[in-house]
Order: sequence, then structure tokens, then C-alpha cells
Amino acid sequence: MSTQTSTPATAGKPGFQLPKWAGSFGFQIIAALIVGLGLGLLAKYTGSTKTNPNALGATLQTIGSSYVSLLQTAVVPLIFTAVVSSISNLRAVANAARLAWNTLLWFAITSLIAVLIGMGLGVLLQPGAGTGITQQAKYAGKSGDWWAFLTGLFPKNFLGLGASTTVTDGVATTAVSFNVLQILVIAIAVGIAALKVGKAAEPFLNLNASALAVIQKVLWWIIRIAPLGTIGLIGNAVAVYGWDTIGSLGKFTFAIYVGLALVLFVVYPVLVRSHGLSVKQYFSGVWPAVQLAFVSRSSVGTLPLTQRVTERSLGVPRAYASFAVPLGATTKMDGCAAIYPAVSAIFVAQFFGIQLDFTQYLLIALVSVLGSAATAGTTGAVVMLTLTLSTLGLPLAGVGLLLAIDPILDMGRTAVNVAGQALVPTIVAKRQGILDEALYNAPRNGDPFSDDTVITADDVDASAAADTRGAGSDAFEGGKLAGTRA
Repeated sequence: MSTQTSTPATAGKPGFQLPKWAGSFGFQIIAALIVGLGLGLLAKYTGSTKTNPNALGATLQTIGSSYVSLLQTAVVPLIFTAVVSSISNLRAVANAARLAWNTLLWFAITSLIAVLIGMGLGVLLQPGAGTGITQQAKYAGKSGDWWAFLTGLFPKNFLGLGASTTVTDGVATTAVSFNVLQILVIAIAVGIAALKVGKAAEPFLNLNASALAVIQKVLWWIIRIAPLGTIGLIGNAVAVYGWDTIGSLGKFTFAIYVGLALVLFVVYPVLVRSHGLSVKQYFSGVWPAVQLAFVSRSSVGTLPLTQRVTERSLGVPRAYASFAVPLGATTKMDGCAAIYPAVSAIFVAQFFGIQLDFTQYLLIALVSVLGSAATAGTTGAVVMLTLTLSTLGLPLAGVGLLLAIDPILDMGRTAVNVAGQALVPTIVAKRQGILDEALYNAPRNGDPFSDDTVITADDVDASAAADTRGAGSDAFEGGKLAGTRA
């Protein structure tokens, strides 16, 4: 009789697992950037072009555009429900009017600093001198003007939607678009009306809070696949534009990115430190949103993640963050509406041999500080540039010179926009004594999705109550510092 022995399995021994850092959202984005860069170069050097992409180029283009479309799909309901909810939450926050005023004031202050840096770089580096490129035909694209901004405030329909039809070879194609500024106006009006109605509006506000929770959940799923979208977006940008296009406007591109770097890595840290906060904690908290903004090139598309890190990582109370961050996503653009138009206007003047005087430099600063609202819901930086050139009386033909490299510049511009949209609420919350500094200084785990608990109407009420006591985001997860603990 033989005796069979068995070796018991080692209790508690885990199987193969990826290192903890490999599961970090930031690592995944960086890895996707590298993969996208490699695939983009491969597509470019195997003959892919913008008008005639090969199989790899077409695949990258489809992946990138599809991901941006997914982000944009939820923008309209997100902005509406978020703004209505934020206004309703402000009823439970002390000195809400002072918070709103301080937010707008710091939007203007940081924009002014950014535009001064842009003008200084334009004068110092002379990006429009000796470019070696020929004058283009007159720009015939969409232009920005102050009258369009004022008339654009009035919604044409409840959803702020518009449609345009083009006919090509006898085939009519209709494209539907939305105006973010009009949606913002509609949401503000509905939110204020709900507050005035009082108790009768409670069911509507509860429904709105529930809808916001559902929309945010869908957006978290979309943002979770950002690494895949990154591969397509970066790969397509490299395959279509590459370094050849940048080379002809190398000095201009350099000036823009130096300005963006100065604002992001010098101005913002100085403001953070001057308010007694840790620069390291600011960057570690906001970085996931900055990365997504860089690859998606959409401040509004990044809005859910920007608001999430502002609340859960930077410690800004939700009742205030849900007001300030959506407002910033449509009007706070240090990259698109300050640095870019300042450097570009000086570039155009230098290219056409036009000497700017002191008054025109003052106009650049004025338009950059006040004009970002005029570009909300449109094509962003290009419209802002035409608005600046029109105000200064400079040739709009200069816009055509810069369109070729606009996507390359837009990545950096949007990243700075989003960093500023999270910075200002943090500074204002600190100055008003409502910032949760324990949450701000808590350890990060690099994953903004570590807790995806859905927001309910009860959570919103509990959060608003906690906010009146100066609490941060703890009420969001019943006291748990979600998304910040390792």
C-alpha cells in the first residue's frame, strides 16, 4: 500500500501582479504617449498623409477622433446639470457672492500675468522676423468679434444647439454643434429660478443631482480609456504634422511653449507657495487632469476629471468647486486666450512689418483678459486670435500662417488652461478659509479613479451641509479621503 503525500498550496501567495506604479493613471498616459509617438512616426515614414492616410494612419485617426467624440457627447448634459447643481449648492454656502467675485478676480489676475509673459516673449524672441515662409492667402475662416459675443449670449433654443448644412457634389451633410456659452447662460437661469421657486423645486433639483451622478459615471468610464485615446490622438498628430511642419515656424512654436512652461512651472507654483500651500501637492493632485487635457485638447472634455481632482485631491469644497470649475472650463484660458494671442499678434505684426505702439500693447492685454469669454463654445484659440487681430487692426491673413501647427500648440495650451482652472478655486478656497488642507496634503496614490462611488441626492445634501462648516470633500465619501490615500 503506497502512501500518497501532497504539498499544500502556499496560503496567501498571490499570483502574478503588475507593479503598483504600472496601475497609475499617470504611468498609463505616459506609456500611451510613447506608444502613440512610435506608431505615429511609423505611419508617417510608411507614407501616411493627412489627405491620404495608410491603414495605420487611418486607424490612429479613427481611434483619436472617436475618443474625442465620446468626450464631447456628454458635454452638454454635463455642463447643464453641473451648473444647476452648483448654483443650488451655493444656497448652503456662506458668502457665495464673495466667492464668485473672488473667482472672477483671480481669473483676471492670472490671465493678465500670462498675457504679460506672452508679450514679453514676443518682443524678446521676435518670432515673426526672418521666418523664411511666404505670405498666405487671406484668412477666410471663422472670426471673433465683440458683437458676436454679445449676441451669442442669447440662446436660440433650450439646448443651445445649432446645425449647419453643407452641399458637396450634390450630397447634403448636416452637422450639429453646441454653444457652451449659451448652455451656461441657460443653466445659470434655470439654477437661479430653482432657488427662487424654493421647496416646489426640490424634486427637480433631486432629479438633476441624480442625472449628474449618472452622467459623471459614464464620463469616468470614458476617461478610464484615455490611454487608448491618447495613442490615437498623439499618433495621428505625429503622422499628420510631424517635425517638418513645426520646423518652418520653429521660433514661434518655441516662444509659445516657453510661455506655457513659465506660466505652468513658475507662475502657478509661486501663487501656490505664496498662499502657504505645497507646490508638490498641487502638481501631484492636478497632474491627471493636465495629462488628459494635453492629449484630448479639450478643456470641457476634461471638465469631469478637473472637477474630481479639484475636490478630492486639492480639497476644494464641492459646493464651490462645482461652480468654479465649470465656469473656468468655458472662460478661464491662460493658454488659449492669453499667451497664444499675445505671442501670435506680435508674430503677425512682425511678419507683415507693422510696428506696434504702446496703445496696441495695452489692447492686447485688455482683449486677452476680457476676450476669453467671447471664445467660449467656439473654436477656441483661433477665434481668440482673430478677435485680437481685428481689435488691433492687423491682417487676418496672419491666421492662415499659424493654422498648420495649431494642433501641436493646442496640446500645451489646453494643459495650461486646465491647470489654471484647478488653481484658482484652490487659491480662493484657501483665502476664504474653506480649503480642506488635510485633504490637500494627504498622500496621493496616482489613481483619480480609486473610488468611483456614485453621487446621490443625499450625498449632495450632506456635502452642502458639510461645506457650510468649512469642510472639504470628506462628506462626498462619508469621511473617507477618496482618491488620495495610498
